Amino acid sequence: MALGSAPSAYAPRFDAGRVCLDLLATTHPGERLDGVGALCAWIGCAGLVPDGTALGHADVSWLAGFRELRGCVGVLVRGPGPGDASSYGRALGRVNELALGATPAPVAVRGEGGGLVRALAGPPSCAALLALVARDAVELLTDPVARAAVRECEGDDCPLVYLDTSRGRRRRWCSSEVCGNRERVARHRRRAALARA
Repeated sequence: MALGSAPSAYAPRFDAGRVCLDLLATTHPGERLDGVGALCAWIGCAGLVPDGTALGHADVSWLAGFRELRGCVGVLVRGPGPGDASSYGRALGRVNELALGATPAPVAVRGEGGGLVRALAGPPSCAALLALVARDAVELLTDPVARAAVRECEGDDCPLVYLDTSRGRRRRWCSSEVCGNRERVARHRRRAALARA
């Protein structure tokens, strides 16, 4: 994102504070993981792989895996619905199962400028990348301080959750530039309408 520019409401979002919460953001305002290319772009932007990592071996099964994990994380972060404790247990079991996978092995290689840069020892598997996100979810859910800082956006019709690390834990929106700006504009319009009345 260019310095000083606001993110597009439809661009991938990486402002939730945790990669597992950023994965949840791929459902709003519509499905953002709508193809293998979109998933590979998300994987790169989320920092799951170093820049330039080839993901040409990804296929549609990767989409199913990431969408399943996203659903499980959503259930665990938001809690079970009324009378639906079994879905929470299934989601917890699946996240724990995925977290057991071996993660991609990083290596240091010489970069173009002669310095060392991070690369992966081999092409990452879907299971290895899912393990990274699942472990992030396990860390979030088992850290009482971090878990207590998870908030749901107060924006109208915004289901996104984020980690509130602001001073005083007073953050209200998933993004000040997106939902916060919408709320400020709506508040201004309400005041202007009252002034005209």
